[in-house]
Amino acid sequence: MYVPKKIFFTKGVGKHKDYLASFEMALRSAGIEKCNLVTVSSIFPVGCKRISKEEGFKELAPGQITFSVMARNSTNEPNRLIAASIGVALPADTEMYGYLSEHHPFGETEKVAGEYAEDLAATMLATTLGVEFDPNQDWNEREDIYKMSGKIVKSFNVTQSAEGDKLGLWTTVISVAILLP
Repeated sequence: MYVPKKIFFTKGVGKHKDYLASFEMALRSAGIEKCNLVTVSSIFPVGCKRISKEEGFKELAPGQITFSVMARNSTNEPNRLIAASIGVALPADTEMYGYLSEHHPFGETEKVAGEYAEDLAATMLATTLGVEFDPNQDWNEREDIYKMSGKIVKSFNVTQSAEGDKLGLWTTVISVAILLP
């Protein structure tokens, strides 16, 4: 059984005339281009420790199969705003898993996209934990309810945004959680 023990977050942006190459440039910008990334769904494992990306990079070897949760977006439309965001919500109970969410919008600022992804992760965790809330309330009101419940200890987001290249090059943004043994 493989359960990750460490996690780190990174993000990047890349531009190139080719779609795939712009993704490669975003991976380079994020510092994870040497990995064979396997995307997984969005559970923050029980007992998983968040480490800095600098610490995480030291544990990566070229060609390594690396599990990740990734948000990714691309455009070749000049000036089009794109974002990629990972939201994170962690429970107060250290024996309970948390949630990660991926959000990849067009036309949203980094702040708006990040808050949406964080809200999504916190809402998924809150429903799992039985926290009662009104889904029609805005994020700030629900965030207070979640944290006052004593069941959710922390939420945050890691978000990358960019405007499409003015000359029409492909622009790719990524936000990634890397899960390590």
